[in-house]
Amino acid sequence: MKIQEILSVLEEMAPLAYAEDFDNVGLLVGDSSTEATGVLVCHDALENVIDEAITKNCNLVVCFHPILFSGIKKITGKNYVERAILKAIKNDIAIYAVHTALDNHSQGVNKIFCDALGLINTSVLIPKQKYIQKLVTYTTPDNADKVRNAMFAAGAGTIGNYDNCSFNTEGFFTFQGNEDSNPVIGERGKLHTGTEIKIEVIFEKHLQSKILKALFANHIYEEVAYEIYDLQNANQNIGLGMIGEFETPMNETDFLPFVKEKMLADDIRHSAFIGKKIHKVAVLGGSGSFAIKNAIQAGADAFLTADLKYHQFYEAENRLLLADIGHFESERYTKNYIVDYLRKKILNFAIILSEENTNPVKYL
Repeated sequence: MKIQEILSVLEEMAPLAYAEDFDNVGLLVGDSSTEATGVLVCHDALENVIDEAITKNCNLVVCFHPILFSGIKKITGKNYVERAILKAIKNDIAIYAVHTALDNHSQGVNKIFCDALGLINTSVLIPKQKYIQKLVTYTTPDNADKVRNAMFAAGAGTIGNYDNCSFNTEGFFTFQGNEDSNPVIGERGKLHTGTEIKIEVIFEKHLQSKILKALFANHIYEEVAYEIYDLQNANQNIGLGMIGEFETPMNETDFLPFVKEKMLADDIRHSAFIGKKIHKVAVLGGSGSFAIKNAIQAGADAFLTADLKYHQFYEAENRLLLADIGHFESERYTKNYIVDYLRKKILNFAIILSEENTNPVKYL
């Protein structure tokens, strides 16, 4: 199995198009055409993790955080990033990062966070904007089902919990082919009129080429008429953070110890108690201070995230309980999810969960 075949599975799990613009995801080091010997899944691709990959004969390391994040002009081994990259290159080990591609996925980091806490009725906290497109095409009534179904199979027509969604209208068409045309209906050089079906579907932007390929392969016309529009609609299934509910609300004084136990957190910093039961909980794995207002607007009783600064605790405004459970802790189950996903998709192949703890924060 080539490394590229594994990368294709990873992109199904976390499409790279979902990643934030500032991020650096995908294949960071290595040759995707290389034959894969094994996959090591970790949180951070540090030098000790590369050593582990060498020991366990894995030439692909799948990490959550990208080891290469900002621009780098020299690789001399002077810091932890360069040392990890050098060792990976010397030992023909590829490194692939998922980060915000999985952060933004409806089944990704924050759903994993919610599931660990037992939250139900979950939804995205900050839906991703300007990510949806609409395709409009036209075909004959007897070709319409074939075209629709092909586009549905390619990923078009999904809206939230519904799929196979389209809008169809019947209209009157005209065309006249020139001497080089080869019309499926009508005759070259003669005006032809008739009935067509106008088909409209929406889709996630990164699926555009796949959907167009399906359209062209299943349309009967020599020249396929179509239009694509960018929509302003927010995608309710893609975005940062998540909010959910406890089936049975709990007291604040019970809530934080519960979170500490479930997320294996050594320490939790939190704002003042607000004197109410915790029912709705917003979460955002990693650094999530920017979403405090979103959590309040969503009616959350508590917001769990990481990397909060002193003054940001004031932003709770006594409207919700704000808690910093630690960056690593808020994302700790992500690598387990990746391993489980790959093992279900790639059978009889070594998919290994790293045993290295790469959390740089220690508690006394």
